[in-house]
Amino acid sequence: MKRILAGLILTAILLTLTACSSQEPKTVVIASKPHSEQYILAEMLSLLIENHTDIKVEKKLGIGGGTSNIHPAMLRGDFDIYPEYTGTGLLFVLKEDLITDSDELYKRVQDRYLEEYNIKWLGLYGFNNTYALAVKESTAQTYNLKTYDDLALASNDLVFGAEYDFFERDDGYEALKDAYGFEFKDTKEMDIGLKYEAIGSDEVDVINAFSTDGLIKQYNLKVLEDNKNFFPAYQAATLIRKETLDKYPELEEVLEKLTGQISDDEMIQMNYQVEKENMDPRDVAEQFLKAKGLI
Repeated sequence: MKRILAGLILTAILLTLTACSSQEPKTVVIASKPHSEQYILAEMLSLLIENHTDIKVEKKLGIGGGTSNIHPAMLRGDFDIYPEYTGTGLLFVLKEDLITDSDELYKRVQDRYLEEYNIKWLGLYGFNNTYALAVKESTAQTYNLKTYDDLALASNDLVFGAEYDFFERDDGYEALKDAYGFEFKDTKEMDIGLKYEAIGSDEVDVINAFSTDGLIKQYNLKVLEDNKNFFPAYQAATLIRKETLDKYPELEEVLEKLTGQISDDEMIQMNYQVEKENMDPRDVAEQFLKAKGLI
């Protein structure tokens, strides 16, 4: 009888161990596009999950083609989470017409992504990496420039520089000129990599840029306010597959910790640290999250 009882106990233990070992580990896959801002954001998401849950994070960072390859992979279930921008979601993925109101745009991508793709947009981080016009701080002070309307009043004294395709696009220079009435003294077409050098050496006075570019800090530039909302909003937020969220509901509260936490200036600073000070994106992300008390 004792042998039978011992055998039953041993069998029960072995069955329990087998069941435990057969359980899949809790894992999510985080992806990013191939540029410094995305590396930093993806590392923030990874650190938040690692510090506040028992879920293992697998990172697939720097995906070539960006949204064009990450979005289909999200639909297939290859990736679970990645940082995205509202303007990209509306114009590139959903292929809808521009919505100038940033709140309405955000609501639209939230609704459509959930309906069409079963993907949820979480809260906005706080910064807007949109197209922008930038001038040197000294130029802004000389001409009292704060908005694009201010720039229009001074434009006949200034030289504008941008990459070639900005002058060719339907939503580029000519449309912007019509919207604000710019009449620059001269315009210069140049390689995208030379714009900052050109404004730094006073070859041009105004350039088009991305509003959280780290080079803005390096060249001490001021991003002017697009007061008529000509450019669409590209506010950043976390995208997560609804299936993943249903499986690990604790992720929503954890990932929402980034909501409203990152300003344009803070993102510029972090991009600068990676691009010009050669800091590791994970170190930059960790430093930021600790300073905010998020980890």
